[in-house]
Amino acid sequence: MNNSTPTANGNDNKKFKGDRPPCSPSRVLHLRKIPSDVTEAEVISLGLPFGKVTNLLMLKGKSQAFLEMASEEAAVTMVNYYTPVTPHLRSQPVFIQYSNHRELKTDNLPNQARAQAALQAVSAVQSGSLALPGAPTNEGTILPGQSPVLRIIIENLFYPVTLEVLHQIFSKFGTVLKIITFTKNNQFQALLQYADPVNAHYAKMALDGQNIYNACCTLRIDFSKLTSLNVKYNNDKSRDFTRLDLPTGDGQPSLEPPMAAAFGAPGIISSPYAGAAGFAPAIGFHQATGISVPAVPGALGPLTITSSAVTGRMAIPGAGGLPGNSVLLVTNLNPDLITPHGLFILFGVYGDVHRVKIMFNKKENALVQMADASQAQLAMNHLSGQRLYGKVLRATLSKHQAVQLPREGQEDQGLTKDFSNSPLHRFKKPGSKNFQNIFPPSATLHLSNIPPSVTVDDLKNLFTEAGCSVKAFKFFQKDRKMALIQLGSVEEAIQALIELHNHDLGENHHLRVSFSKSTI
Repeated sequence: MNNSTPTANGNDNKKFKGDRPPCSPSRVLHLRKIPSDVTEAEVISLGLPFGKVTNLLMLKGKSQAFLEMASEEAAVTMVNYYTPVTPHLRSQPVFIQYSNHRELKTDNLPNQARAQAALQAVSAVQSGSLALPGAPTNEGTILPGQSPVLRIIIENLFYPVTLEVLHQIFSKFGTVLKIITFTKNNQFQALLQYADPVNAHYAKMALDGQNIYNACCTLRIDFSKLTSLNVKYNNDKSRDFTRLDLPTGDGQPSLEPPMAAAFGAPGIISSPYAGAAGFAPAIGFHQATGISVPAVPGALGPLTITSSAVTGRMAIPGAGGLPGNSVLLVTNLNPDLITPHGLFILFGVYGDVHRVKIMFNKKENALVQMADASQAQLAMNHLSGQRLYGKVLRATLSKHQAVQLPREGQEDQGLTKDFSNSPLHRFKKPGSKNFQNIFPPSATLHLSNIPPSVTVDDLKNLFTEAGCSVKAFKFFQKDRKMALIQLGSVEEAIQALIELHNHDLGENHHLRVSFSKSTI
């Protein structure tokens, strides 16, 4: 399909099938299955956390919409974010993919006035002039008398969420004046006050139900009955951003004891402020917290930093003294077929593997040391329960903090290997595309780095010789260096990835293999 403009009546003759090949990135996104009663503002709110929304075309009759972002980078971040977490509008799942259009030309289309009014309203909110001229007045837009204060409950609190993290996420939607955090009914909660109820409305619409980190720390947001917060102290539990002169109070630990115990040693979550002297001005908050935002690309999920380097998959850096172990205990392996190199390649899909040790006396067990705790968590979530060489693999966090290398002269039979300097690490480069392409094991593999001379048959034969049944194969239209190959089962695909990732295809090309989210 050429990049012609979509016409007003939506004569897009393409039938959108769920499994159509992914288009190359574009700043125009195509949304499907949107509810018929949805408002322009609600559709725009999906894009807001990722950057400025510059245009919108609603095709209500087809339950579709086109959303144009200011930059391709913002669109890429948005698609990456919503791939593992399907967004919902009015409790219905909505599907987002790149459009074939590079931009939306909607100047002379009828019915475009409401979309333009909604866009103007949003940009007025974003730029701080808070009146909402011309916003469509149907339900779903701002209700009079709504509070500027949000009540936020954080569920699945695997990692501590600091006041700074909340400030950073919610500041995307307007000026945050005050935040108070507390634990109630064993749940971590916060009250957050905006300068204006409009900002609170957009933040609630965009963030309710989203995860701060990969698959955990879910935000549940409601309007508070309070219309204003009274903050007495500026510390790690409460903050008034309009008054940097407030005392820090007694700097009590930020979570109640049972909560702190859940995260391990009580000292882990203590106040990062040593009193007034340690209190940084509003702009510099990150420096004081355990999660040093600027230094760690990929530190926070896409809710917080819009940059294609950050997709929220690698949720938390191992630095920052966060609880959690980077060593996994992997059990129920097939002792006849498993090797340290095989585990290195498989676990390397979800993070950089530094060391692997297969137990000398119990070869169905192994230790795998990842670069940090979040990578270990990610590998554990994706790989535990998968079948490998006929056995269901189990992965749990180990009690060991590191994998020891054998001492000189100690018998090891090559069962312990150090991979920390391996050229095959996928996540060494900050912002590498690999961060955006972490998917659970699937029967369809994504192949890349294929030299021009290699044919479909060459690749099919390679996988057949590795013991796989090839069900389907397809080169990418725009880039013949990449292809999708669908095998007989997820187990076959896992084994093929272990055996064929980095396979030498000649002409100085080594095959790159990863799991795909697409099917053929």
